[in-house]
Amino acid sequence: MNSKETRDTPRVSMSYDVVIVGAGPAGLAAAIRLKQLDASISVVVVEKGSEIGAHILSGAVMDPVGIDALLPDWRDDEMRPPVTKVADDVFCFLTRTSRIRLPNFIIPPLMSNHGNFIGSLGLVAKYLAARAEALGVEIYPGFAAAELLFNEEGAVIGVATGDMGISKEGTLTDRFTRGIELRGRYTLIGEGVRGSLAKIAIERYGLAKESQHQKFGLGFKEVWRVRPGKFRAGRVQHTFGWPLDDRTGGGSFLYHFGDGLVAVGFVVHLNYENPTLSPFDEFQRFKTHPGIRDLFEGGQRLSYGARAISEGGWQSVPKLVFPGGVLLGCSAGLVNVPRIKGSHNAIFSGMLAAEHLAPALAQGRAHDEVTEIEARWRASNIGRDLKQVRNVKPLWSKFGTIRGILLGGVDMWCNQLLGWSPFGTMKHGKPDHASLKPLNEARTIVYPKPDGEISFDKLSSVFLSSANHEENQPAHLKLADASIPVGKNLPLYGEPARLYCPAGVYEIVFGDAAAKTYPKFVINAQNCLHCKACDIKDPAQNITWTTPEGGGGPNYAGL
Repeated sequence: MNSKETRDTPRVSMSYDVVIVGAGPAGLAAAIRLKQLDASISVVVVEKGSEIGAHILSGAVMDPVGIDALLPDWRDDEMRPPVTKVADDVFCFLTRTSRIRLPNFIIPPLMSNHGNFIGSLGLVAKYLAARAEALGVEIYPGFAAAELLFNEEGAVIGVATGDMGISKEGTLTDRFTRGIELRGRYTLIGEGVRGSLAKIAIERYGLAKESQHQKFGLGFKEVWRVRPGKFRAGRVQHTFGWPLDDRTGGGSFLYHFGDGLVAVGFVVHLNYENPTLSPFDEFQRFKTHPGIRDLFEGGQRLSYGARAISEGGWQSVPKLVFPGGVLLGCSAGLVNVPRIKGSHNAIFSGMLAAEHLAPALAQGRAHDEVTEIEARWRASNIGRDLKQVRNVKPLWSKFGTIRGILLGGVDMWCNQLLGWSPFGTMKHGKPDHASLKPLNEARTIVYPKPDGEISFDKLSSVFLSSANHEENQPAHLKLADASIPVGKNLPLYGEPARLYCPAGVYEIVFGDAAAKTYPKFVINAQNCLHCKACDIKDPAQNITWTTPEGGGGPNYAGL
């Protein structure tokens, strides 16, 4: 074993003023703003991805208001990430055979992408990390924050990174290395959607007891290099409708950027009802639409990824502060769903936290609730952004795609022009995992075989994500009851994990009836893209996603 360490070896402890989990826009914005306010504040950022940006996936059409406020000079910085200014905004409704463009004048102005930029949020994160390090922030990629640390009063006092070098059987290997403790006067959790530490904090401190259930979508993205004649620099296109039916929410995006690149994405709302639906295959089917396919013919698929998206918005944001810490960005669910944008609010949330933590630190405070943050956010840029679209998701869920989007458009117009909604503030209803119908009540969906040119299978897609995990480690996908997948989910729902997972992690192996072998639930954790769909959608809430060894997971390049 490495240096003769054992599980009883005390962990090395390092102390800072502020510990930040997650090197995304929220965490890095908080780090930068803290240093801008007081260079003497010690800040550390720990990131589970192998490098900055490795686990970041977004559309990404970025509203620059957040980064403009954080770094007013970024547009003139020679080191800034490459971005393409939006030149053309297109909204379409798809039927099975046609594409109907909606006139822009009926689209609520807040949906306009005028002044926004297309680029890679992963590259934006790398840029923010460089700016943070230049200010003296310590950043450690490849280390997964696996545990919250508490003092005797129950306040968070930091995090511990996971031990490395433990075998599948739980024994210590010759590469065993004890995790380290990063202790701080305050701990900020910005680990993304359905993060494991945020989930623990929300439950432990009852942060969501006054909120609606969080709602989620599962988003897919590929980047293609298309034929020169098909590229339209700066074009942004969104669609809804086919291939999803009217009761299943979701839609697509097509963003033309860079040198002949097109980002194509598809989102399926995770409150879908049909257990035979496969979000991945709906995405692949979308690309075969007669009005879409031609864009990709003769092109080259360069990358693939998937991740969950928080969709609850205004009603579902939990309390942000807890003893010793704050939730940031997507850990708090600050995504504007109809705009499919969250990076601007993530940056604003990091700045807001920093601007209240800096004076608290100056006053000698530590491990308390910085209640000023909770009191301020709903009246801030974040709150104003989320409040005016608060009913779009529940209207869509209640009335279906066509009527729901029409009513949502009316609601957004009323909010923007009158500052008032005819619907008040609607509730979301039941959580996403409770929405599945039994197999005997659902229409079975049969998907066409992928052609390998426009549509693809999961395994070839996962290959493009460069996903990798140390194979000899305990599975990071935990079953509370190993009998449920085959004993309950299989007969009732056909075991939907094998379909909603975008990476082929879950399989049912049926065995041989003659030999009296029985179906077996197999977890291929090596394939995991850390999307968290299983943690969200499993109807029995039997699967818990936890952090694998640091550095494991996808290695997204420019997504």
